[in-house]
Amino acid sequence: MSDLPRKAVTRTAKLAALPLGIAGRATWGFGKRIVGESAELVGRELQQRTAEQLFKVLGELKGGAMKFGQALSVFESALPEEVAGPYRAALTKLQEAAPPMPTRTVHAVLEERLGEGWHELFLEFEDKPAAAASIGQVHRGVWHDGREVAVKVQYPGAGEALLSDLNQLSRFSRLLGPLIPGMDIKPLIAELKDRVSEELDYGLEAQAQQAHAEEFADDPDVVVPQVVHQSDQVLVTEWMDGIPLSEIISDGTQEQRDRAGQLLARFLFSGPARTGLLHADPHPGNFRLLPGGPEGEDDWRLGVLDFGTVDRLPGGLPATIGESLRMTLDGEAEAVYELLCAEGFVKETIELDPDAVLDYLLPIIEPAQVEEFTFTRGWMRSQAARVADPRSPAYQLAKQLNLPPSYLLIHRVTLSTIGVLCQLGAAVRLREELEEWLPGFVSEDPVDGEEAVAEA
Repeated sequence: MSDLPRKAVTRTAKLAALPLGIAGRATWGFGKRIVGESAELVGRELQQRTAEQLFKVLGELKGGAMKFGQALSVFESALPEEVAGPYRAALTKLQEAAPPMPTRTVHAVLEERLGEGWHELFLEFEDKPAAAASIGQVHRGVWHDGREVAVKVQYPGAGEALLSDLNQLSRFSRLLGPLIPGMDIKPLIAELKDRVSEELDYGLEAQAQQAHAEEFADDPDVVVPQVVHQSDQVLVTEWMDGIPLSEIISDGTQEQRDRAGQLLARFLFSGPARTGLLHADPHPGNFRLLPGGPEGEDDWRLGVLDFGTVDRLPGGLPATIGESLRMTLDGEAEAVYELLCAEGFVKETIELDPDAVLDYLLPIIEPAQVEEFTFTRGWMRSQAARVADPRSPAYQLAKQLNLPPSYLLIHRVTLSTIGVLCQLGAAVRLREELEEWLPGFVSEDPVDGEEAVAEA
């Protein structure tokens, strides 16, 4: 089905097929084992079929279902390999592809939003989409001034579809839990719902993208396409070539992986400091590697796309993050605990052991403890297992911590970015980026020598 299904009953039926399909395939697998096939072989086949159905349903529905799939895709590195393997290919597909909407629908949207003479705005326009996303698809064209452009066209009924999907997925959240063991699905869906109206507003997206394009215009490391034209449901930006990050993850050289990881970390922490905005959709489909970095054509730059979801942080990332990170690294358990209490990470009714909190945090921030850290799926899995195991002290402590609403999106973006770094297997000098861009990470207190010089 290539058009966007909009009727709630149709979408509900398709989404209902996910948990029902899982149950049905489990019964099929049980039957196969009865007739003598090995449990391991049946299990692999069962997971593969589940992955295929996951992509088929989420990809066809686009909207909130595909958005949910994209959000899950960056966390696959946290899964045990026997679970992650069959899902990896299916989830990665969601980052770069989805069934297109018909050409007649695309033309109808362009005529409605750009006028009957919309063709005259373009020297060329390709009817076949170059890419598809959760609420729209992208067509390649040449603007009337000769610039190559990306034309983002929103699916008709995308808003209704987003809310319908996410409401339905929220009802199924407990049943969907097996898709990502150890992850609490419901808060993820709730946070995606909170961002629906912003993502549908191409005016807000154009403002966020143009702010980044102007700030990074002369940057040697990061490229953001300029906005060319914007109207309701249509956004025209400069076209950007390059290698999608999903291809670097699957086939890139180690040099490409390391460079992509370093620049991704740099963009995560420098973006809010430079623009007052946090790019809040860090899945691999939104990034490209482009030749022509600071060292020449053989060097790489990071291209950044899709500013439909951003967090507005006028003062940059909160200094509390940098301060608590620095004090944790310095072993200041009491000071860290006081700061977390003051910011609402520990509720007034809860009392925790500061040393236990420090023990909980230190493994998570291991990448900031060393000059260079190699992010791996194995490291991500070990962290996820530590927090997800009910027998673990980390699990018991995590249940008592609170995530204030103002930190929710920052937390998800940071976790998602770390997930992508682990998919890349990149060696990253994270501490270098934190010292440069994260408020509060470097102490403002002068060292003794500096005090002596100042007094003299």
